[in-house]
Amino acid sequence: MTSRQPIGTRTRRGAAVATAALLSTVVLAGCTSASAARLDVSHKPFVLSAVTGVKRVAQLTGHDSLNSTARFEIAGQDLGSMFQADGKTWFVFGDTFGQRDAGLTGGGGTEWRSNALAYSTDTDPSDGIRFDGYIADDLGWAKELIDSKKVDGTEMTAIPTYGFEANGAMYLAYMSVKHWGEPGEWETNYAGFARSTDGGQTWTKLDAPRWGGESNFVQVSVSKLDGDLYFWGVTHGRFGGVQLMTVPEKDVEKQSAYRYFSGTAADGSPRWSSTASDAKTIVDDTVGELSVVWNDYLSRWIMSYTDGGAASAVIREGATPWGPWGEKITLASQDEVPGLYAPFLSPNLTANGGRTIYFTLSVWDPYNVYWYKADLVRR
Repeated sequence: MTSRQPIGTRTRRGAAVATAALLSTVVLAGCTSASAARLDVSHKPFVLSAVTGVKRVAQLTGHDSLNSTARFEIAGQDLGSMFQADGKTWFVFGDTFGQRDAGLTGGGGTEWRSNALAYSTDTDPSDGIRFDGYIADDLGWAKELIDSKKVDGTEMTAIPTYGFEANGAMYLAYMSVKHWGEPGEWETNYAGFARSTDGGQTWTKLDAPRWGGESNFVQVSVSKLDGDLYFWGVTHGRFGGVQLMTVPEKDVEKQSAYRYFSGTAADGSPRWSSTASDAKTIVDDTVGELSVVWNDYLSRWIMSYTDGGAASAVIREGATPWGPWGEKITLASQDEVPGLYAPFLSPNLTANGGRTIYFTLSVWDPYNVYWYKADLVRR
């Protein structure tokens, strides 16, 4: 098969930034004291000045990894976004291969599964994360959760971009990939959700909600706050900007319930539109494989992503889910980690009150996932 390509250096594709139509725009208000800081619209100066001490802690996947994933018939896999459910941290992986020829670079091999899911109760990130296991078949192999046709030009694969828990169920947001293109580009059919109600053992692809393959919500990062889900999204590839949508947790499967951030009112409060085309770009950059979490040390949201234009992994701070967002700071460059992509932040595994963050990082050669740490520096 042909898999996704390593980072390319290109300029971003054009992003349509529309103003919300009056009749389709609403202002949502009200939050608990616990979430007030996370949604505070008052002017706040940026506080993140630098990132230091970036270090590889451990290899998480592959035969020579901390988790010895050969026992799950895994020689190579990528991605590794994280979410919390059922008292565990779940690691969401993309294309997974059981056997790979020596010297093979990038995605490829035999015993191909479009996706896989590991779980862990390890709460000490300092020496790497040990998996309790994978969702596995009767042979003990990590099993494919979301099927795909595996036909290039029709549906090459189905890649989960993030997971989340809602209403007692587990969800995987995924993209149906039509074709892997040039470095940093791929074509998609649509993006949607798969749901599990049995602890991740079986998954059902939902007919709704879905977003078109050219939409700005093909790849998403998800956070839950006061009964609402926030989705930061980008389109296919690594050359578009970030937009934001939200939905009440109880309505997560109702397409008409989604609201798209369309700007701010005079007092700084967010405006939301029922029309996706009204969505305003909140981070204008070459973004792919993004991750957004709240950071207690900064008392800010932080966003990491693959910067397709600069061929690096970067991080920004945000005052609210919709911003403003600060300037990007490099986490790691191609010179430092050749073939890097997909820096996914841990939502719960930090140290020193959040000053030390941990994240997964994929490396094209040897096509596996690594555990990294970094220290945030406040002004």
